[in-house]
Amino acid sequence: MTDVQDIMSSLPDDKIDMIAATSVLQQQAGDIRQTKPNWSSYMQSQMISQEDYACVSFLDKDKKAQAQYLQENPAQCAKTLLNMLSHVSKDQTIQYMLVLIDDLLQEDRSRVQIFHDYANKKKESVWAPLLNLLNRQDGFIVNMASRVVGKLACWGQEQMPKSDLHFYLQWLKDQLTVANNEYIQSVARCLQMMLRVDEYRFAFVTVDGISTLISILSSRVNFQVQYQLVFCLWVLTFNPLLAEKMNKFNVIPILADILSDCAKEKVTRIILAVFRNLIEKPEDSQVAKEHCIAMVQCKVMKQLTILEQRRFDDEDITGDVEFLTEKLQNSVQDLSSFDEYATEVKSARLEWSPVHKSAKFWRENAQRLNEKQYELLRILVHLLETSKDPLVLSVASYDIGEYVRHYPRGKHVIEQLGGKQLVMQLLAHEDPNVRYEALLAVQKLMVHNWEYLGKQLEKENEKAPQGSAPISGKA
Repeated sequence: MTDVQDIMSSLPDDKIDMIAATSVLQQQAGDIRQTKPNWSSYMQSQMISQEDYACVSFLDKDKKAQAQYLQENPAQCAKTLLNMLSHVSKDQTIQYMLVLIDDLLQEDRSRVQIFHDYANKKKESVWAPLLNLLNRQDGFIVNMASRVVGKLACWGQEQMPKSDLHFYLQWLKDQLTVANNEYIQSVARCLQMMLRVDEYRFAFVTVDGISTLISILSSRVNFQVQYQLVFCLWVLTFNPLLAEKMNKFNVIPILADILSDCAKEKVTRIILAVFRNLIEKPEDSQVAKEHCIAMVQCKVMKQLTILEQRRFDDEDITGDVEFLTEKLQNSVQDLSSFDEYATEVKSARLEWSPVHKSAKFWRENAQRLNEKQYELLRILVHLLETSKDPLVLSVASYDIGEYVRHYPRGKHVIEQLGGKQLVMQLLAHEDPNVRYEALLAVQKLMVHNWEYLGKQLEKENEKAPQGSAPISGKA
């Protein structure tokens, strides 16, 4: 285990608010505990063996008898429970078995090892009986099986094999996107457990998990799910490499929006904790600086000022507010206009900030848009192709025009990137501002020597008779 995992594991569950006691799964589990199956009838009809009957009867007794039997017969317990999951078909009995197993593990985490030891000795998979249940139709069975899988994967010394891990994480990700999933808190709970283990974090990224979390957070979800999914992002950022790459998924703008809207203290706390990790954890100081600038760009400083005025019982919030305020203020002092511009473009949230209309900025920085294999230009072109926001389309068109105007080979570069065609398509856009900025950009793309044309227009205006309208270079 890494130091981070040790810290995470030692956190009490009430501190990180991981179990929603009122979740649908927990409510149903309470009802299922009260309806014990008739094990005698199972044995009499030869649906279970004599030894499985004896075992499950002991496990169904009071906690003291149960604990003693488990301690004396660990292998038999694992064998019976896994056997019955595989061979009993009745939904109500499977539900009861899963609640029984989950309760055994919840009472004592070390019992996870009973199942692993048995499976290793028999050279069988402890995962197969449970993962097979994820294909059932019954929502309770599916989600309780998932909960048990999560505990077996995180609380023992054995890690999940790659193929099973990929299947399980893909399943969790897909369940998050199911419309009106009444078990979404339980799904998120499983992810919160899994992502506390560093080795599982990269596997989650490979199934495009971060994009899914961001997509759901950008839609309207209740504050409990909001908290749980931001918690997932928080544990991911304990890995320095993932902390460095996190904002490529647009994490900062989305979380900044939630921070400005949320009224729940625990949501505020976990977002601030993510922001702190995004500054503290990256080993590349330049990335940490870019994250600071992105937060400034997304108006996080304004929210920090508001939070400073509030009283919090939680010292973590106060400490994080102070830390972030200091870091963001320092980054503002070091901020160049190009840093500011690059961060705005990468956030995909273009607006008419002063830097766009500054002739000095474009004279000094147009060529810098060629850096990192035209990274910023590619983003601008991508926005022209995908954005539905008229403001973003207007500003992107203007910027492409200014780049062409101030960089001699700009016209050729934009054509190569497919930008010219996209700008021309915007000439027919329904929004008049988009059409206007697209027209200006097309003019700049068509004219070989924009500066020369500008001087000619100035001369013509000087020669024009007094009182006549000046010749304009604008449409």
